[in-house]
Amino acid sequence: METPRRKYDSLKRAAQALETRAEIARAARKLFVEQGWTATTVRDVAREAGVSVPTVYSVYGNKTGLALAVADSADLSADGPRMVEELESETDPARQLAAMIGYDRRLYERSGDVIVLMREAGRVEPELANVYGEGRRRGDETRIQVFSGWPRLRLDIGTAVDVYAALCNIDVYLTLINERGWSADRVEQWWNEVLTRELLVGGPP
Repeated sequence: METPRRKYDSLKRAAQALETRAEIARAARKLFVEQGWTATTVRDVAREAGVSVPTVYSVYGNKTGLALAVADSADLSADGPRMVEELESETDPARQLAAMIGYDRRLYERSGDVIVLMREAGRVEPELANVYGEGRRRGDETRIQVFSGWPRLRLDIGTAVDVYAALCNIDVYLTLINERGWSADRVEQWWNEVLTRELLVGGPP
């Protein structure tokens, strides 16, 4: 029978392993964003995280594996389950639209740097280009599914998805925040006003 001390030792090792993974991922995100994908090496990440190079390889495999972990952390930061819960609990299209916009605002606010990183790194790393493209496709699929249930959609579904993507994206967000001095709240409010008007029959003039 396992003694309590051994059981707790096992839990402690597991917690330490998770913390090591998280520390490496944080270091990778910091350096990829500051130095760029190409200029950052696994050795740089190991040094920043305070671990050995073999530890990085054993945890994430290679540099691409590190970037994939950073991308996963970006998705988690936006709280997808919250959006799904809001979509399921609301039947009003305007409120469902607000739920999707709220998710995108959280994603761009908390992990916009990662999205830009993945897009730029994808120019030289096909696997990362696929990750970036898959994220875009998932977003489109969510909108198609939601828009399909709206009886008063102003546009055909394909065009509605295109309009949403043209307005509610990382480049518009960063332009308004960094160049025009908007707050994230103001961006979200504007997206709600414009997309409600453009997509929904009976929306504000």
